[in-house]
Amino acid sequence: MQVTKITDEQQMPISAKKAYTQEELQREYDYILAQKILKSIFEKGLISVEEFNKITGLNRQTFSPYLAEIMP
Repeated sequence: MQVTKITDEQQMPISAKKAYTQEELQREYDYILAQKILKSIFEKGLISVEEFNKITGLNRQTFSPYLAEIMP
């Protein structure tokens, strides 16, 4: 087993924490709630996979969650 000592030069810079506004937090909450409802509707068989994916895309556009660009 190889052990590597990390020195100050090798440390990755830590980015500053982002302070979220009340509006951003509300959008995140609204997105999560909308997706939870959508998943429930899908699991009951009321919508197809295609409809689920289309509505998920619309939810991302509407609520603009923080990690939308990396979400599947």
